[in-house]
Amino acid sequence: MFIGHFALGFAAKRVAPGVSLGVLFTAVAWADVVWPVLLAVGIEQVIIEPGNTAVTPLNFVSYPYSHSLLALVLWGVLLGSLYRAATARRGNTVALLTLLVVSHWALDFLTHRPDMPLYPGGPKLGLGLWNSVPGTVLVEVAMYVLGVWVYLRSTRPLDRIGYWSLVSLALFLPIAYVANLVGGPPPSVQVLWISAIVATAVLLIWTWWADSHREPRTA
Repeated sequence: MFIGHFALGFAAKRVAPGVSLGVLFTAVAWADVVWPVLLAVGIEQVIIEPGNTAVTPLNFVSYPYSHSLLALVLWGVLLGSLYRAATARRGNTVALLTLLVVSHWALDFLTHRPDMPLYPGGPKLGLGLWNSVPGTVLVEVAMYVLGVWVYLRSTRPLDRIGYWSLVSLALFLPIAYVANLVGGPPPSVQVLWISAIVATAVLLIWTWWADSHREPRTA
């Protein structure tokens, strides 16, 4: 899943108006933030295998530390605790960020074939929605439209930057999604992890910047 993850990040702004959208996006994408780094150092493995599913040419051979359910629970608690320590925020911030990090496993469980581990070395699960391109697109687009709608209902721009940066972000993500669906497989695993790290960094900075020029409608 791709834009479905970010749909939850957008929607979470309604329940956490004081938390930057960049932080919320970091939480929902945390598994994919860690994954290319672990690929780069050889701790986790992926094989480029066109036809592995109808949606992706990637065979996720091993990713127990970035994508297992147990690992994501631990990552979520750590991320939430670090955020609370850095910002002195109280309330349910740790619980929210933990849930957002763990949501990555739940959504990937829906789309992946049975390759999502419960814990490192444990059983692997997956419902395999990725075997159907129309089914995958229908679910993700519906989630994305709803998530963006909730975000727009929950915030308002402070200036023109807040308006246009959000519009461009909201349009860029589905365009990137379609390009990923129709594009060919990456030429190598190295190109895959390098492009993933760069794209994720740009996206999270862009998201933080856009949200910093908006405010909660309840303000």
